[in-house]
Amino acid sequence: MTGQAAAPAGARRRLPTNVSHGSWELIWSHVHQILVVNAGLAAGCLPLLAALAATREPWRHPVPFTVLWLCVGPALAGAFGYLERAADDEGGSARAVELPRAYRRLFRRAMTLWAPYALLAAVTGTDAVLLRHTSVGLAVCPALALVAVVSTLSGVHAMVSAATGTDDRRLTPADYLAAPYGVLRRPPSALLNLVLLLAAAALVGRSPLLGLTTLPGCALYVVWRNVRTA
Repeated sequence: MTGQAAAPAGARRRLPTNVSHGSWELIWSHVHQILVVNAGLAAGCLPLLAALAATREPWRHPVPFTVLWLCVGPALAGAFGYLERAADDEGGSARAVELPRAYRRLFRRAMTLWAPYALLAAVTGTDAVLLRHTSVGLAVCPALALVAVVSTLSGVHAMVSAATGTDDRRLTPADYLAAPYGVLRRPPSALLNLVLLLAAAALVGRSPLLGLTTLPGCALYVVWRNVRTA
């Protein structure tokens, strides 16, 4: 006779589960957040996405694409605002309607913060592409590309700050300098953010439907966490 008590006859043996009910809720809350962010980002950037689908060489049309590039800032701020709301919620999630609310609430501040970085990134990025095969391209293109990258990352950093800060506070020059300072202060984190954003943009450009339903929300979630903990 062994030391273990025999199980009652007819009793069903429950199979152990690797994931508890609470873990499933946590997983679903993250999936829900990603799907909402993807949908909100697609809606906010719809004019730019439609224009990109119509041409494969946007640098040949710098003015209209620069204007359309401006719509990305408020869309990012709305996504980050929704993630902030979800982080404050006890269940770890938030209703989808919170994203358009954050978009409307943060639109003016986000556009004011995003515009300088977006314009600088658009100008320097376009110049780098157009000058890459010229005699001066080898000398100036790396610097132009670096400025474009830092400007874009600074804009994303500023959108996270807009989502976490107070909406009615007047912007000062320090607010515009804080974003590039935050980017340059932590190069590894900035490099990770850049890789994630480039991967998301590449996937969306290659397969818009698959890209918009998967990677952008995941990338923005990690970027949001990186900037908040910087």
